[in-house]
Amino acid sequence: MSKIRTYSELKTLETFEDRLNYLSLVGSVGEVTFGFDRWINQQFYRSRQWKQVRQQVIFRDNGCDLGVSGYEILLYLVIHHMNPITSVDIIQGTDFLLNPDYLITTTRQTHNAIHYGNPIAHPKAVVERTPGDTTLW
Repeated sequence: MSKIRTYSELKTLETFEDRLNYLSLVGSVGEVTFGFDRWINQQFYRSRQWKQVRQQVIFRDNGCDLGVSGYEILLYLVIHHMNPITSVDIIQGTDFLLNPDYLITTTRQTHNAIHYGNPIAHPKAVVERTPGDTTLW
């Protein structure tokens, strides 16, 4: 079994890059994907319980990518399961599904970077500007 990732551990990492590295799946989504069982996860993501925990995680993370201040998400946020889930997790109702300690707010681009290691998807660091600053980005 691979390492269990938690928000409790993730929040000790200060930079966006460190958090992204911690969550990286190095190009593997999981041993077993949903395939023909996709209806199971789609049903789960429409559930009242999921919608409630989703809002709780967005609030906890201040609507920021990987919960890092300065990386506010304006469109298309995704609540990422830090430990890939399977149809068995949904059927058995494992703790990975609805426990906020296993969830994090991301953008779609960051989510794809976590799963597939796509370096193009990594957001640029926020540039702090000051009055009189004439340096170009």
